[in-house]
Amino acid sequence: MEYIISAPKKISIGIKELWSYKELFYFFTWRDIKVKYKQAMFGFAWAILQPLVTMLIFTFLGNMLSIPSDNIPYPVFAYSGLMLWTMFSSAVTNAGNSMVTSSNIIKKIYFPRLIIPVSSILVAAFDFIMAFIVFIGLLIYFNIEVSVFKVICFVPISVIITIIASFGLGSFLASLNVKYRDFKYIIPFFVQSLMFLTPVIYPVSVLKYQWAKYLMAVNPMSGAIDLTRNAIINNSLNLDCFLISVVSAIIIFFVGLFYFRKTEAYFADIA
Repeated sequence: MEYIISAPKKISIGIKELWSYKELFYFFTWRDIKVKYKQAMFGFAWAILQPLVTMLIFTFLGNMLSIPSDNIPYPVFAYSGLMLWTMFSSAVTNAGNSMVTSSNIIKKIYFPRLIIPVSSILVAAFDFIMAFIVFIGLLIYFNIEVSVFKVICFVPISVIITIIASFGLGSFLASLNVKYRDFKYIIPFFVQSLMFLTPVIYPVSVLKYQWAKYLMAVNPMSGAIDLTRNAIINNSLNLDCFLISVVSAIIIFFVGLFYFRKTEAYFADIA
């Protein structure tokens, strides 16, 4: 009797199947963390140093160019955006290249392919947790009064939006990268360019026209960063723009999932 092991034909997340392989999430995530920081002099500290050093550079430029910071110290303003953006950029970049870098194991055994890009996103989430600890230190150092309730509610929602958008875009790029290796070079350029279309180092308020704010809100990270900043700034949240970002993240999620599921059958053949 012959058994054929294949991915499910139904376009879905496949929660039941993913749960049956739950040990692999730990294995791949821990493997990626060890590989990322292996033989690094500062080890896990790089998860903190990367957004911290970038924040110092942007603070210098922000002061020179007089970039507004919504009435809070610019280092806190910049870091609040950078810690989420660093998570997003790292997740998308690593997830986008994950199927190619894991081609050896893909060709040998079957397991839900979604585990690979999701593990890359979990590594980025691990880095975010460490960066968030520094963020708390910055709030204390600059003596910024925040609403603990808002922080507890808003930051996790921002992280969820970031994860949803990262998964959708990362899995979509991972599928394209398997077939078209040009995306290995396109992904870093795309992510770097996208940062300047995200309110990381400047507030959304610098945009004079409402249509421009709506257009920026199509970028899911715009809503995620704006929500996090709303926890430390007493400004009212632009609910319309935030909802646009949420809907955009959900659309990206399902588009990425659909394309990944549709193309994963040939990954082992051409990876």
